Amino acid sequence: MTKYTAGRGLGIMLLVAGFAHFAAPAGFDKIIPPALPFEPRFWTYLSGAAELTIGAMMFAPMSKTLFGKPIRQLGVWSAFALFVLVFPANIYMAIDWMDNEMPDPLIALARLPLQFGLFYWCWALNKDMNRELAKAI
Repeated sequence: MTKYTAGRGLGIMLLVAGFAHFAAPAGFDKIIPPALPFEPRFWTYLSGAAELTIGAMMFAPMSKTLFGKPIRQLGVWSAFALFVLVFPANIYMAIDWMDNEMPDPLIALARLPLQFGLFYWCWALNKDMNRELAKAI
């Protein structure tokens, strides 16, 4: 099981996105729904830190556990939860960008179904990890 690499692509994507939250936070600040408490930058940095943490979890060996579960699998579950939590920001962005010039509205709308692809990716990784863990027993 030491050569098991499932989830590394998700990890890379999350690390890049997390880094972007700190390197160029203004763009992320703009899509934070104004109904949330605190300043948008708080949420930008919090989501960026979560992405960096979860991304790093995706590189843990499957043999490393926390609470009896592989850290990488906990990372997949955390990624799924994060994608659910940030979905309202994507909805807000799609609504807020409707009056922008093209192609902004299309980009904002395209992000919505892509989010379901991320949900599926997490589900498929979890299923694959469960199979791999069952083989190891």
